[in-house]
Amino acid sequence: MAVSAFFRAALAAAALAVSGAPAAHAHHGWAWTEDGFFELTGTITAIYYGNPHPTLDVDVEGEVWRVDLATPRATARAGFMEDTAKVGDEVTAIGNRSRDATERWMKAARIVVNGVTYDVYPDRVPTN
Repeated sequence: MAVSAFFRAALAAAALAVSGAPAAHAHHGWAWTEDGFFELTGTITAIYYGNPHPTLDVDVEGEVWRVDLATPRATARAGFMEDTAKVGDEVTAIGNRSRDATERWMKAARIVVNGVTYDVYPDRVPTN
């Protein structure tokens, strides 16, 4: 029985999607983060503003941390737009760091850039 090219392509695409699903799911939601708040301050070295969520790479005393923000829509609703910050700006991020201590990765609920506060996850912002 001959297998059509379309069927082979569909099967390959499904296999690729399934094989990538665990990696994509690994840092989705908050389950991958520690309980309790974590704060870091450093210099932005890279900015990505797109799906599934914007990220900032932040140099903290010579170590680069990845800071995940909310979805692009929620991040924009907080007032943080694609052109709000630039490489070289100082940022403070408050949120939850990865449970994996070998990762320099956190998910921010709040960021402060150029003296302006952006609550990208307002329902998760710590109360002082």
